[in-house]
Amino acid sequence: MNPRQATSPPGNTGSTGNRGNGGNRGIPGKRPTAAQAPARPPAAQLLDLLADGIEKFKIEFERFFAGASVVPPDDHRARLVRDLRELRGVQLRTSADQFRLASLEARFNSYSELFHRRLREREEGRTARPARAAAVPDRRLDAAAGVIVTDRLEDEAVDALYSGLTRRASEATGASGVPAMDRTTFRGYLAQQLESIRLKTGCEAVQFRIASEDGKLKLKAKPVNK
Repeated sequence: MNPRQATSPPGNTGSTGNRGNGGNRGIPGKRPTAAQAPARPPAAQLLDLLADGIEKFKIEFERFFAGASVVPPDDHRARLVRDLRELRGVQLRTSADQFRLASLEARFNSYSELFHRRLREREEGRTARPARAAAVPDRRLDAAAGVIVTDRLEDEAVDALYSGLTRRASEATGASGVPAMDRTTFRGYLAQQLESIRLKTGCEAVQFRIASEDGKLKLKAKPVNK
């Protein structure tokens, strides 16, 4: 037998056999798959979450300045800054999503600027307010004539307006019944009105007064620049 014509041992197909069955492909029917990253939520959902977070930030700093919370919403603001930075890196496919992101960022910047301005005013006013109180010791809090409320929403101003509202309601009905809202709810309502008017007009304070129109009691508000 010619050694050059020797055949491979039985059962050994050589390298050609590996090519025929696909080499080292593992178990037939199972293909290796790469790990897939979790899918990112749709842009509309991310924008909805951002809008909700911005409104919650506004509510939190309103509660802080109204005295309902002792901790400023700095952590919430930091999260929104991070979310905005991440959303800027997302490829927004539609011009509507891009416009909405720009609008939300402008709203957040406006709220942040207002928050820092009011915080600065309150910190600077801690030393100035006692001098003003000493200069005007006979300050009257007349709910009918008008009570000036600042961002601090002093307890004496809330008490004067709430007492005036309760008294006028009793006089109108001829009985001293339970007022339509309790003092805590009334304070929250004042805080919302104060914040809304200051945000729209940029005023330093708001004058509230109790008035009667067509037999109905109303809380009148007027922006004041000192």
